[in-house]
Amino acid sequence: MYARLGEIIGLDASIAVTLAAHQAIGLKGIILAGNKEQKARYLPKLASGEHIAAFCLTEPSSGSDVASIKSRATLSEDKKHYILNGSKVWITNGGMANIFTVFAKTEVVDSDSSVKDKITAFIVERDFGGVTNGKPEDKLGIRGSNTCAVHFENTRVPIENVLGEVGGGFKVRVRAAPVRAARFMVSSLEKFALMAQKAYVMESMAYLTAGMLDQPGFPDCSIEAAMVKVFSSEGAWQCVSEALQVLGGSGYMRDYPYERLLRDSRILLIFEGTNEILRMYIALTGLQHAGRILTARVNELKRGNVSTVVETIGQKLRDSLGRTVDLGLTGKLGVVHPSVEDSARKLEENAYYFGRTVETLLLRFGKTIVEEQMVLKRVANILINLYGMTAVLSRASRSIRMGIRNHDHEVLLANIFCAEAYYQNLFTLSQLDKYSPENLDEQIKKVSQQVLEKQAYICAHPLERTD
Repeated sequence: MYARLGEIIGLDASIAVTLAAHQAIGLKGIILAGNKEQKARYLPKLASGEHIAAFCLTEPSSGSDVASIKSRATLSEDKKHYILNGSKVWITNGGMANIFTVFAKTEVVDSDSSVKDKITAFIVERDFGGVTNGKPEDKLGIRGSNTCAVHFENTRVPIENVLGEVGGGFKVRVRAAPVRAARFMVSSLEKFALMAQKAYVMESMAYLTAGMLDQPGFPDCSIEAAMVKVFSSEGAWQCVSEALQVLGGSGYMRDYPYERLLRDSRILLIFEGTNEILRMYIALTGLQHAGRILTARVNELKRGNVSTVVETIGQKLRDSLGRTVDLGLTGKLGVVHPSVEDSARKLEENAYYFGRTVETLLLRFGKTIVEEQMVLKRVANILINLYGMTAVLSRASRSIRMGIRNHDHEVLLANIFCAEAYYQNLFTLSQLDKYSPENLDEQIKKVSQQVLEKQAYICAHPLERTD
């Protein structure tokens, strides 16, 4: 139902952004991390619309990087309040919100008795005093939404309004990240096929994730939500750009809606976590789980466990001979419909060799992998593709078995996407091989360093001549 509502309000991006800033992130922290008293105090009026919420994270010098924010909350002498000072920018609903979720640095005594600055989340009421906002920003897109700077000057926040635990602001920020679906429909040939395919994958990923979130026990779907956001925001931008291109110059005129859709969709790649930062989160969170499994395996090898050694050698030998991968998706006991079996085998093969590649990466880099951003980007891209393949195969198989109308069209879309994702993954896996000719990491780093050193494009002009 939430994903369907997102589709409806998505017809007007300004309304969608206003409601999302209020519900998806503004009050989400209170729902996920608030205690009983906080929920009872704030949620009723926020749910009825009597109060409006805003999410205050971004600062002029920090962007989406929580660790670099400069706003500070200092405990008062009577230890009953935090004195909050700082400014936030690009805050949706900032000019009309009554309740703010605000992130600020606080001093925290660490386990070794040292005092460190850590990020804490606070519930701040405008009525606390010292809360002001700037004029609404004149934006390229989503112009109907209210976006402005919010300033806090000696704002007294009761200690009861700490959201979560002191120093636990990053957890609140990550858990408040929403799932967002995007779908733009137009009609004509290769571009129309691309748009239909993108819309189908976005929809499948969004509804699969929404269904997982609906399961009892509040499952942690933060990685899946991040993958949906990255794929859907980039897919939306690509679809709208192609739609405008179909109409040529007319598409850029305000007589048609496409220039507005283009302006509105660009922000999707930036807010609620830039796609670059979300890719790092997707990769590192996935690798953290894989690392725990690999650590146990390495310990067995070091102890000389014969069965583990034989298994490892056998795996390498079978891989070198081109093994057949069977993860149980196909065949008599398989879970996918025969119409998409070939695509399912592509998913199985990608998933298996991705797992083997991850082992190699963790052994090669160890803990320093957190510094290898180009490697992490590739890992995230493969994970997003694998999740997309899983979503479309599941949906297409269900549609066939239930006799849903136009299920043959779904099969076409699923098979096209899986084939494209499969070959993209193969190429990306080859790039993750340190000695592969496709791996240009060192050359890319060298170019970047040279450009940054000169702070300019340093190639000579084509018409330049030597003396």
